[in-house]
Amino acid sequence: MIRPATLDDLDQIMALERASFPTDAWSEAMMREELAAAHSSYIVDELAGRVAGYAGLRALPGSRDADVQTIAVAASSRGRGRGRTLLQTLLEEASSRRVREVFLEVRADNPVAQALYASEGFTELGRRPRYYQPDDVDAVVMRLDLDAWAAARTPDPADAGACT
Repeated sequence: MIRPATLDDLDQIMALERASFPTDAWSEAMMREELAAAHSSYIVDELAGRVAGYAGLRALPGSRDADVQTIAVAASSRGRGRGRTLLQTLLEEASSRRVREVFLEVRADNPVAQALYASEGFTELGRRPRYYQPDDVDAVVMRLDLDAWAAARTPDPADAGACT
């Protein structure tokens, strides 16, 4: 079940953060600030009463762009579409805020995440050398045209009357 994250989820989010990003996990203070920020929207994927994943979006009021801050899914829940569902939920939230473009950075050594983003319509804009520390891993900067994404998800009404 996808639902808004609360401060009550912080301990489980942090456990997943540290497991998912062992060398560059956010601090508990940083995550607490993100969960409480008015310009952020954090969600969790709850499975059997436990946080199986979480994701965050930053979109300033009135802004035409937003940033995917983070997405993490527990190792035991990967490969089941949970990351895609979290991403799509963030993109729907961005759309409801009238955002037009969504940006993100992803580790260059994470082809699974890059493929997920590309499959949803994100395109590479460039790279930030040695962005992820202390690993010296480049960040791949990606952008999504949110209107095009939403249009691709909307069924064509002309198809509704087709008979086979």
